[in-house]
Amino acid sequence: MSEREQAQDRISPDRDTSGLSQAEIDEMVAASDTGSRSAGGFVGRLIAGIALLWSLFQLWFASPIPFTVGFGIFNDTEARSIHLAFAVVLAFLAFPAARTKFQLGLGVFVPVFIGILFAISADEIAFPTWVILLIAGLIAIAVLLPAQNDKVSIQEWLLAVAGGYCSAYLFIYYTELADRVGQPIFQDYVAGIAGLLLLLEATRRTLGPALVLVAGFFLVYTVLGPYMPEIIAHKGNNLREIINHHWLTTEGVFGIALGVSTSFVFLFVLFGALLDKAGAGNYFIQVAFSLMGHLRGGPAKAAVVSSAMTGLISGSSIANVVTTGTFTIPLMKKVGFSAEKAGAVEVASSVNGQIMPPVMGAAAFLMVEYVGIPYFDVVKHAFLPAVISYIALVYIVHLEACKAGMEGLPRSYEPGPWMRRIVGFVFGVLVVCVLSMIVYYGMGWIRPAFGGSAPYIVFALLTAVYVGLVAFGSRYPEPKMDDPNEPVTHLPLPGPTIKSGLHFILPVIVLIWALMVDRLSPGLSAFWATAFMMFILVTQRPLFAIFRKEGEMGAEFTRGIRELIDGLIAGARNMIGIGIATATAGIIVGAVSQTGVGSALADVVEVLSGGNLLAILFLTAILSLILGMGLPTTANYIVVSALLAPVIVTLGQENGLIVPLIAVHLFVFYFGIMADVTPPVGLASFAAAAVSGGDPIRTGVVAFFYSLRTAALPFLFIFNTDLLLMDVDWIHGIFIFIVATVAMLLFSAATQGWFLTKNRIWESLVLLILAFTFFRPGFWMDMVYPPYAETPPAQIADAAGSVPAGEPLRLRISGTDAVGEKREWVVLLDLPEAATGAERLEAAGLTLVDRDGKTIIDDVAFDSPAAEVGLDWDQEIIRVLSPVETPSKYWMYLPALLLLGAVAWLQRRRAEDGTEPAKSEQQAA
Repeated sequence: MSEREQAQDRISPDRDTSGLSQAEIDEMVAASDTGSRSAGGFVGRLIAGIALLWSLFQLWFASPIPFTVGFGIFNDTEARSIHLAFAVVLAFLAFPAARTKFQLGLGVFVPVFIGILFAISADEIAFPTWVILLIAGLIAIAVLLPAQNDKVSIQEWLLAVAGGYCSAYLFIYYTELADRVGQPIFQDYVAGIAGLLLLLEATRRTLGPALVLVAGFFLVYTVLGPYMPEIIAHKGNNLREIINHHWLTTEGVFGIALGVSTSFVFLFVLFGALLDKAGAGNYFIQVAFSLMGHLRGGPAKAAVVSSAMTGLISGSSIANVVTTGTFTIPLMKKVGFSAEKAGAVEVASSVNGQIMPPVMGAAAFLMVEYVGIPYFDVVKHAFLPAVISYIALVYIVHLEACKAGMEGLPRSYEPGPWMRRIVGFVFGVLVVCVLSMIVYYGMGWIRPAFGGSAPYIVFALLTAVYVGLVAFGSRYPEPKMDDPNEPVTHLPLPGPTIKSGLHFILPVIVLIWALMVDRLSPGLSAFWATAFMMFILVTQRPLFAIFRKEGEMGAEFTRGIRELIDGLIAGARNMIGIGIATATAGIIVGAVSQTGVGSALADVVEVLSGGNLLAILFLTAILSLILGMGLPTTANYIVVSALLAPVIVTLGQENGLIVPLIAVHLFVFYFGIMADVTPPVGLASFAAAAVSGGDPIRTGVVAFFYSLRTAALPFLFIFNTDLLLMDVDWIHGIFIFIVATVAMLLFSAATQGWFLTKNRIWESLVLLILAFTFFRPGFWMDMVYPPYAETPPAQIADAAGSVPAGEPLRLRISGTDAVGEKREWVVLLDLPEAATGAERLEAAGLTLVDRDGKTIIDDVAFDSPAAEVGLDWDQEIIRVLSPVETPSKYWMYLPALLLLGAVAWLQRRRAEDGTEPAKSEQQAA
């Protein structure tokens, strides 16, 4: 039985799951993330040892030490090869073979079928086909042989060794391969064929069948290109080309995705694992409950906040669900949430942890490579939508609590007057701001003042602050995770709870400082943050023993070392699935680049969408959701972005809309995170149902509706890039944040059917329209005052003369594409300053001629603004649109606010009178 099926079996609707033990829940997380094989003794220690070596290798590779000592320096290709070797070996040792008929059949069918395809495409002289069939047959037999979940069988040892050797092949024979690029020899063929087939089997074990089937399909497409439908047909590739492209170069398996996993992702995952081992996960949960547990529906709001904080350090939705959910879900049920709604709140908040900067799972680092922008810019663009999404989820929880008339948990203290609390909050903000300025300008003074000694000075100061915070926190008891199934007599006090673990914030500050201020690479930033976290893990318990005068310092130091080793092992085991997923996704990306299917798919999508950008966005969202039913978020993002991101950008340009590439990639990523929510196979929903005792499918459905706010945001920031803080100053950014938050709250109120009281149908519709208006006020203003005036093509010089400086001239062009097909598209032509319109066109590199009453481009100057936007000779200009002065689009907020006030007044009056909508309207709303 597969790990996913085991998880589903443990929480089937026929079984009472409310009594699941922590061990059973941990087992389910292991089945999904870290490998569920419960081998003990020597084998268990060996698996732990390999995982530990993997973490140590990644720390060595990321550190500046090899360059300092001149030893152990690995280039990117060598490091990727070693990284995959560790992942494949651990996949075969830590993940047992699935024994269901379907999984078993797939494990036998895939190597045999792909082996036959490789044999068909092979040149018998260069490489005998019987060797290919022998390799495929041996792998199929190894999969078919009996295996157990509690020990590693002989054939699995062989698969692990063979898979590790094939994965490390680029490292072992790096010099030799460089001397015979494109000309593989016999052993290259063997390593490549066996490596691809073993990678697919490792993928089946760790990630289930979906990614295997998708990658297998692309391999089939690579070989059988000539037999495909005409629109996506290609010449086909032989075995030499496939092995060279996918296994012996960095175009396929060892491409960008695996490189990001090697250089960036591992260290961030390791950082999160170490932070959790130190106790930060429990600390975040307790802080959230101390601050929000007393509010209406407080446990659910605390679950959202704690999941957001946990999402800062964890890229796994499932681990986030069970880490916070084992505590939050029972408390949510206790204050009135149903099992399904309690689980759904936890799922929605945990999955959104992947969009919370600065870590954002693995996809953020892939965006750095795919989009070609600094990591700082990725975080900046992703910040506002993530925060708005979490605020909206807190509001959804509040609405659910209002519907059910819930109350919060009892407080064990009396809060002070509002004014005192406001003054205290403002004072705290001012203190933080002053400290931030002191640190910022102090660092700016230390570096030039101390030169090469500055890093040691900074470390000494950081250590002093750390020791001071530990001494300060030692005055307060360590937050304890209470049993959520016991009666709640009081909530933890906010002040002592927050003060007890302030030192956990330091490594996060180091990470953010290195990324945002020093602008170090993500890998080096994560290394310094992880190194400091390792220092904290080893020293925090001895320091607490000293300051609290309890416990033996030596025993606490030994405990810290043990926790450090456990954290290094846990970080590596958390990376097995990600490493395998990025490598297998490389097969898909490699097939796209090798066959040119991307351009063919663009034609298919354009036909299906009718050239409409909104339609293609819906198609992309649907494809992401479908793939999300079986692929992890990272693989889903890689596949969809590789296939459709360029298509969306191109189609947007043809419609006159400049869609930034980062906006498209974030669009794909947002729908990719739905992988863990989407019924019927959203694993985060199954994990939450295991804790809540609810129905997993119903939990997934409710979580999906809670996540509609996340699904709406990508469509909005495609058309309104202000939400991504692109080309806006900080004052404008604050204004955008406030307005967008209000808009998302109105959207949530409309979709939940409750604002101040239960909505009537028309009120929900009005709230949706108001939400859209706040997000895109220009949509309505453009209807009242069109932003462009149309000019006949023959009078283009007059239009060019009236275009304000800095504004482009919009031209609709008719011409032929690269393959001679007739089409129309829109270009935005920047016009340099000149005295007349004709001179501005000439300065832009455009020479026009009138031919039979048509305005034809006669010539385009080389390297001119006209050439940059794709204009060429013999194209016809069929429409000319020049910008005109219009009122500010923000005037549309006035009628929107009046209408919102009217809805609020009606609902408040109805709530005060105690009247409710008619029963039929209630059901419809």
